[in-house]
Amino acid sequence: MERKAHYALIGLFTFAVVAGAFGFVFWLHHSSGKKQAVAYRVIFDSTVSGLHVGGNVLFNGIRVGEVTRLTLDPDKPSQVVAMLAVNKATPIRSDTKVGLEFQGLTGVASVSLNGVSATTPLIEREEGEPPTLRADPSASQDMMQAARDVLNRAEEVIAANQESIRQAVKDIATFSAALARNSDNVDVIVSDAKDTMKKAKEATASARTLMDNLDKRTEEITVGVNRMTSTATRQIDIAGRAITDLAHNPQRFLFGGSGSSSSDSSSSASSPPPAPPPARTPRARTPTPPPAPARAQR
Repeated sequence: MERKAHYALIGLFTFAVVAGAFGFVFWLHHSSGKKQAVAYRVIFDSTVSGLHVGGNVLFNGIRVGEVTRLTLDPDKPSQVVAMLAVNKATPIRSDTKVGLEFQGLTGVASVSLNGVSATTPLIEREEGEPPTLRADPSASQDMMQAARDVLNRAEEVIAANQESIRQAVKDIATFSAALARNSDNVDVIVSDAKDTMKKAKEATASARTLMDNLDKRTEEITVGVNRMTSTATRQIDIAGRAITDLAHNPQRFLFGGSGSSSSDSSSSASSPPPAPPPARTPRARTPTPPPAPARAQR
């Protein structure tokens, strides 16, 4: 029994120490936060759905405090008074805009503070009274209220254009009836369109084949023209050389002779004329003996 009593006392002591440590940390955190926080009063002229005590206070999207209390104004039940604890270093000025900011589709709201100008003086604080800020009426509407307003506007637009909408529905019904009556013709039109598309594809394939053949024929013609041009070029070169030979050696054209190239004729023309052959000495002519006398016939 004594051992069990000792174990119970040890457990209670350990629990008390842990609870005391957590309590000390909690007190230290909140006491330090309260020393650095400044109280503000915000008046909302409409509903603040989604806003609760402990909600965030954001200044240009940065968390600077929290909501400490939400109450109704006894003199004006339509107004909601929210007490805020804001970091004293936050530059809240007289033109700071106050509203509600909703996070996603959860509907949880935060008090949103937006700075406008850096030259506007800061809000003056009175002794014993926190500064008062007034929220924009449009900024305090939640998403559900905004959705309801959009639906109401849509309903008003539909109500104002009932005749036009009714006529449009009638026109759609008339068109559908006409389409049902001419369903056979529609099938024929669709079939004709398919045939036309098929013929267009065939024509495209034929045109492609024609273009390929034309490319081949064009290539063959180009090769023939290149060959003809090469042959003509060679003939022109030969004719040019002949004209050059004629210009340098016209005797060859008039009296004939073994053909030589223009280079040979030009070289022969530029070289000195050959020396004349040596003169031949005349030989003495040997006298011819007289013929023998013919014999007498018997």
